[in-house]
Amino acid sequence: MKHRQLYILILSLFVCFQASAQVQLGNGIEVDKSVHNFGDIKLKSGPVSCTFTISNTSNSPIVIYQVTTSCGCTDAEWTKEPILPGKKGKISAKYTNDEGPYPFDKTLTVYISGIKKPILLKIRGTSVENVKKLEDSYPESLGPLAFKQLEYNCGYMDQGKEKNDAALVANLSNSPIKVDFKDISKNLKISVSPNPIPARSTAEISFSVTADRSLWGKNLYSATPVVNGKTYGTKKVCVSAFTRENFENLSNTEKSEGSRAEFKESTFQAGKIKKGDVIHAQFSFKNIGKKPFEVYKVDADAAKWSCGNIPVTQPGKSTTFSVDVNTSNMQPGEMLTIVTLTTNSPLRPIVNIFITGWIE
Repeated sequence: MKHRQLYILILSLFVCFQASAQVQLGNGIEVDKSVHNFGDIKLKSGPVSCTFTISNTSNSPIVIYQVTTSCGCTDAEWTKEPILPGKKGKISAKYTNDEGPYPFDKTLTVYISGIKKPILLKIRGTSVENVKKLEDSYPESLGPLAFKQLEYNCGYMDQGKEKNDAALVANLSNSPIKVDFKDISKNLKISVSPNPIPARSTAEISFSVTADRSLWGKNLYSATPVVNGKTYGTKKVCVSAFTRENFENLSNTEKSEGSRAEFKESTFQAGKIKKGDVIHAQFSFKNIGKKPFEVYKVDADAAKWSCGNIPVTQPGKSTTFSVDVNTSNMQPGEMLTIVTLTTNSPLRPIVNIFITGWIE
């Protein structure tokens, strides 16, 4: 009996429960998930497999032309015949699980008729010598609900699109728990499946962020978990994403005739400065494109900083702007601040400039 209970416990760690929300791919095509997380899997347990379901909600047949994988350790098979309106197709992936006791993150690149850009699907997990206790694998706990981490990064997303990702969470208690969320940021959708989460088991937390033209560049979205109607402390689940302009409908000619900033210098060298001083960095650029150049947002990786106004710059004109960096909370020694401009330039939608110096 004890062996059977141990087997059930280990098996529960292997299972990745799927989110119920469909992911829109465009043109009436949906996939049941964009990420499959195997969680912790025992290295000697052999290959693991999963399936993505493609739904055709359009009025015309679609075809999955090709599926390529990011490495030879992953094989893919898919529905070859046309998927008729209202019908579903499958993409199956198998990971060999023989690369060693390491985390893995593999990409399936899917080419589907009617969609200009290929679709990227992910399989991920961690191969381990021995499966750990839930408490060891999920160290961030909010009562009985536990996470491997509370912050997730969705990466870049274009305007008009949404970005999806998923991870595993665990129920550390001996009873099922119901998970809800409150104080959810605008444009964030977040859910757990299965919900309730069975006792001493894992579930999938899935989240999606929708682009918004009022939110450019780096943005942080968050939600507060509520477990069985109770909130534990002030911790939140945070999702970051970087929103940039969408140029996919422009021709190559239109892109080449857009705006483009040419910077006189991409690095401002502050030299030696005293801790606590404010660096006043100036940058100049000329718009060598054929359309007005606009900066939607300025981001920087410093804790305390500010940026002067960057006006819309007409073709052939130049603009100078300043970025101030407060060094009061920086450590002595070499410093580097990266300033990121999110722009309307088709050829250079993201511009990174740099502020360097030596803090005495």
